[in-house]
Amino acid sequence: MEISALTRSVVKSNYAVIAPDGYINSRVPGWENCTVNVIINEQMGARLCQTIITAADNCFLEGNTKASQIFFYIVEGSGDAKVGEEKKSLTKGHFVYVPVGQQYRFDKISAGTSILTFHKVYEPLEGQDYPPVIFGDAKNIPGPEYMGDPALRLQVLLPDDLRFDMAVNIFTYDSGGHLPMVETHIMEHGLLYLQGQGVYMLDHEWYPIKKGDSIWMAPYCQQWFTSMGKEPAVYIYYKNVNRFPTTI
Repeated sequence: MEISALTRSVVKSNYAVIAPDGYINSRVPGWENCTVNVIINEQMGARLCQTIITAADNCFLEGNTKASQIFFYIVEGSGDAKVGEEKKSLTKGHFVYVPVGQQYRFDKISAGTSILTFHKVYEPLEGQDYPPVIFGDAKNIPGPEYMGDPALRLQVLLPDDLRFDMAVNIFTYDSGGHLPMVETHIMEHGLLYLQGQGVYMLDHEWYPIKKGDSIWMAPYCQQWFTSMGKEPAVYIYYKNVNRFPTTI
């Protein structure tokens, strides 16, 4: 018999590792015939929200972005998405960025489809327009070497310009690949492992990580990762960018 009091999940003031074994479903108005797992949220001290949606039969998602922008990524499965007047069919690896002030609807979603979302309250910047709606496919995004290491490849999914105050990237590590330094920075992260496994160091504590796990890292959480196993480790992650680093 499996002991139910065991989990790899840990939640601390500066970071969290959330494994799927502890998910409890939430209900989100407008997101129907699906389960929603809120992985990261302001309640834990974060300044972003990260969810995973798992579709059942006749699933649909609809709403209006007001204060927060939303980034949707198809982890598995398929469906149609309409934002404003633009509509596209989506499959694994496709993504949709919905800026504030937009109406969206996802339908024709196949049962079992898994969708990752990142939400952030948008911070307008004087002199800059609001970002546009973006539909994309990760397989069409280049993945150049990261810091000259051929074992590391970084895909930047959203445009790198001042209209955007959030970034979403996909980081791929070949087996044995690792970050070149312990990172200590102001940017906050939320991430989901899409493939593989490895070991993550968070504030000098070491955690085994594998496909399906999520991590939240607060600003200045010290971080380092190495990939282990016979296949590359791949994760998709959020960070806040392009805004003045204080609210004072």
